[in-house]
Amino acid sequence: MASDRLLACSTDAKNLPNDAAALKGLVTTLASELKSRDILIEKLKHQLAGMRQHRFGSRSEALDQLTLTLEDEEIAAAAQEPAPDDANTDQAATPPKGKPKRKPLPGHLPRNETTLSPGDACGHCGGKLKTLGDDVTEELEYVPGRFVVNRIVRPRMACTCCETFHQAALPSRPIERGRPGPGLLAHILVNKYADHSPLYRQSQIFEREGIDLDRSTLADWVGKSTALLEPLADAIVSSPHVLGHS
Repeated sequence: MASDRLLACSTDAKNLPNDAAALKGLVTTLASELKSRDILIEKLKHQLAGMRQHRFGSRSEALDQLTLTLEDEEIAAAAQEPAPDDANTDQAATPPKGKPKRKPLPGHLPRNETTLSPGDACGHCGGKLKTLGDDVTEELEYVPGRFVVNRIVRPRMACTCCETFHQAALPSRPIERGRPGPGLLAHILVNKYADHSPLYRQSQIFEREGIDLDRSTLADWVGKSTALLEPLADAIVSSPHVLGHS
């Protein structure tokens, strides 16, 4: 093809024209050729998708069932994992093999910042505290209709007299070392178990809003949430005033 010869020529520095106008014309021609190829590639992608749907459409339900089975297995595995130690909850641990690496929370989301101060006076000697820095914990939260990020800022402070270190404790969260807020977890659980929306579909919905949450990450959160809710479920079942017990 002429375009292939033109592209081969343009990649060889020895064959490039020295005239600026000729170079500009070459770039314009190449851009046009690349655009045409992009259009052709997209067209072929759509044709391939249609052929796959026509050939394997009858298997779609089986594939959905396989995905749901995998989700259930991942949720069960997450529910059996021991709860992490509360100490050093802000330190990033190496993700287990097979789990996606944690990604930064999207910068376009609004931030609700809360500062937890240990106070102004040293609890050891009563001296004045000086700020050494901040520890910041970001938590992805969902309020009806939108995502937000809760920024929990905890200044690291030291006494100016005795150098005793002071810092406010991190508030308890549903999943220690995790970043989902209680509202987001409730939203995911209701969508899965009340509205029958599989986690892979929820992941696709979140992606449209610019939130990259892998299905396996959601399964891990659901598993840990079910483990957290087990005492409540047991209490409800055993209560004589619930579920029609006499």
